[in-house]
This record gives sequence, structure tokens and C-alpha cells, in this order.
Amino acid sequence: MTHHITAMLNAHPGGIGSEDKQMLATCIAACLQCAQTCTACADSCLAENTVADLTRCIRTDLDCADICTVTGAVLTRQTGDSSAIARSMLEACRTACAVCAAECEKHAHMHEHCRLCAEACRRCEDACTELLESLS
Repeated sequence: MTHHITAMLNAHPGGIGSEDKQMLATCIAACLQCAQTCTACADSCLAENTVADLTRCIRTDLDCADICTVTGAVLTRQTGDSSAIARSMLEACRTACAVCAAECEKHAHMHEHCRLCAEACRRCEDACTELLESLS
């Protein structure tokens, strides 16, 4: 997935800013993968017999999925200077991922989808942190 993202960043006629292309592509991919995983986890939670016990997990999954989707989109756009917005989105995404991972980790021993979601959230949290540190 990052190969295609990197190819698209390289194809942009204006080029990208001073960001490391591979780090940027990795973060975009992590955001998009996390969004998909969180959406799937929320849907899986809804199918569980104990769905009432998973209400907070479902809400957290859906919030994280939305924030990751938007962050991936904002990071993908390279026209104009949106570094302040990108930083804000990365901060929000990393926070959403940390909260979602912590919630899913509470259920990981019972639900494989929560374990997988927590892993995806931690990967995305790390990718956002790395990119943020490179922008500073």
C-alpha cells in the first residue's frame, strides 16, 4: 500500500514539502488501515452476544475510524501550506488511536477483532508520532 501512496506523492506536480516521503506515505497508510480496522471492529462488536458491554468500544472505534480517515486525507493533499492543520490532525489522530487502543485492549482477551484493532491503533499512533516529530 505504501508503494502506491509514495508513487502518488512523487507524481504530484508541485512535489511535496520538506517531509520525508516514505515517512509520510507510511503514516497515510497507517491512518487508512486503522480506519478500516476500527470500522470492522465496531461492526464485529455489534455482532457479539455481549454487545451491550461493548458500547464504549464501538463508539471509540467509530470515532477513531473517522479521525484516521480525515487525517489520511489531509496528509494526502499537498497543494498549499497546511502544516499547522497537518500537525493538529496528527495530534488528534494519535490521541484517538491511543484511546481506541486502550479500550480495545480491555476486550482483546475475549475478542480477536479487538486485539487486531488495538494493534492497528498502536501502529497508527506510532506513525503519527514519528511524522509529527519530523515536522518539528
